[in-house]
Amino acid sequence: MRGPLVWIVAGVGVVLVLVVTAMIGNRDESGETVTAGEWAQSEFGAVGTWRGEFEAILEDIRTPSANSTAGEEPQSETPQGRTGFVRKGLERGVQATKTMVEGIDNAGVPDTENGEDAANDVSTWAERTVGDLEDAQDSLDEEADSLEEAIDQFKNATGTIGGALVSGTQTITDAAQLDPALAAAFRDTSTCQQLREERGSR
Repeated sequence: MRGPLVWIVAGVGVVLVLVVTAMIGNRDESGETVTAGEWAQSEFGAVGTWRGEFEAILEDIRTPSANSTAGEEPQSETPQGRTGFVRKGLERGVQATKTMVEGIDNAGVPDTENGEDAANDVSTWAERTVGDLEDAQDSLDEEADSLEEAIDQFKNATGTIGGALVSGTQTITDAAQLDPALAAAFRDTSTCQQLREERGSR
């Protein structure tokens, strides 16, 4: 069973991203020093929302026929058609990741011994992820010359999305373990707890 955040995000999609963007705009601590708890709440809130959006994207890619109109033949039955669904997913993914980057930057720097390193590590990962997703998106704009090439494009693009989820989880987990204060914030902050529950529900 998937966690409730996945289905919430799947249902409200763009609206949720807009709401999160508005929240980010009102809580800009970019370049400021904040407590470990405040940093964790903002940082993992942004990452958790992003993860929920990506869970929904992957679900749409896995079951694209669910998005088809009744009586309409699914366009995803061919590699080319399925690649179209992946392209749309990547567009959503790039936007969601850019929103996350803004949230991460606005979270500030935790006032712990290794807080600056933690903030830099997560920010570097987020920026790199935007680039990786944009590269995958560009690769799908090149028309495949054969069925085999279309299948490879699909596999590579979906692999990029899955890789972003795995690397993101590992990055924030590593960042939280850089010093005891961050580890405590990771355990005690509600957004971190929710993210751990989402990971455990898979």
